Amino acid sequence: MDIDIGNSAKSRKNGGMVSCTVENRVRFAETDAMGVTHHANYLSWFEMARVALLDKLGCPYRELESAGFLLPVLEAGMTFHRPTRFDDRVRIIVTLATRPSARFRLTYEVHTGDALVMEGFTEHAFVNREFKPVRPPENFMSVVDKHFSK
Repeated sequence: MDIDIGNSAKSRKNGGMVSCTVENRVRFAETDAMGVTHHANYLSWFEMARVALLDKLGCPYRELESAGFLLPVLEAGMTFHRPTRFDDRVRIIVTLATRPSARFRLTYEVHTGDALVMEGFTEHAFVNREFKPVRPPENFMSVVDKHFSK
């Protein structure tokens, strides 16, 4: 796992960003009758990268939930450029490109080697256990604010 905490030229130009990279190996069970990775599995890979990003930020999802904060997916989208297959090694890059508020968007890229195989996004909201929108917790925002100019 690797995390970019906003030191790149791109992140400085954008006023900050945070990204994390995780690696995965396509399992046989993740492929369909055509021998390619079934599209639904990419959402699981997004979740894996999202949880890793929160861990690396020092705000593990389990701790957010314990404190009463949930992050449901409100919207998701994917664009496929080429298939992945059993035993391919994939790299999933998740990026938080804008300072979050009660709602925020994460973008994802999936690569095999140097090839971009798909791009996607998820949109989330901070809600309480009754699924009412709430402001992000202070500890989360204090960590994230270190990577974004206000």
